[in-house]
Amino acid sequence: MDERVERFLDSAALSESTRRAYGVDVRQLTAWLDRRGLRLDDVDVRVLADYAAELGRGQPKLAPTTIARKLAAVRALLRFALGPERVPDASFAPRRPRRLPESPRLEEVDAELDRLGADGPLGLRNRALVELVYSAGLRSAEAVGLDLGDVDFEQELVHVHGKGDKDRTVPLGEEAGHWLARYLREARPELARGAENALFLSARGRRLNTSTLRRLLPHPHRLRHAFATHLLEGGADLRTIQELLGHSSLSTTQIYSHVDGRRLRRVYDRAHPRS
Repeated sequence: MDERVERFLDSAALSESTRRAYGVDVRQLTAWLDRRGLRLDDVDVRVLADYAAELGRGQPKLAPTTIARKLAAVRALLRFALGPERVPDASFAPRRPRRLPESPRLEEVDAELDRLGADGPLGLRNRALVELVYSAGLRSAEAVGLDLGDVDFEQELVHVHGKGDKDRTVPLGEEAGHWLARYLREARPELARGAENALFLSARGRRLNTSTLRRLLPHPHRLRHAFATHLLEGGADLRTIQELLGHSSLSTTQIYSHVDGRRLRRVYDRAHPRS
């Protein structure tokens, strides 16, 4: 075996678990090269493409994620042994099947919200926070990043500072507006310490961080998925949902078009003359 493989695996930059995983993957590559009379220095884009194809034909059949992991280990070895300029830019891993977002049903969302309760300043804050996440389809960081001036009760709008400095405006739902108004009136004054401008405050009067939301809901992003799915079920078009979610590309939003097959059937039965 090429001594550079062992030096790579002995590198202090690798954790013990990574070293074990990479060891299996890179030795599999070197064995494959040996069977073809090739050396590590012979690896180029064509050789790497042949190796990726061989992995895809293997029995038992490897999952796309497993092939991607093996190729990542090989690329790390090639960067170490040959230098970054010798690592092919092309990606040879098979496309991973895109997982549909796991979206809770409406009754599950209602049960989750009722479970939070609304006792005391923190209880009211928690209920208002989660209601707003679901009502406006917010990411966790967007919710805790809101300032007092971002909520317009008169226009029933929320100004959201999104990813990549992309701001958007979303409607403030009636239920979320009710709980936000109660929180601002009954709870936030008790939590405030000085001039903090954050909408949602911690027990110490500081801006919340996303870990607080994760403690309330282990997977808060599911509420964002529920927001999009329930809008789709209610008849909203994907372009509108794209704007509300703050997706830069419609292709990101289109994953929700596969979520509700029952709705598609209802629309088909209602709209197609031969349904």
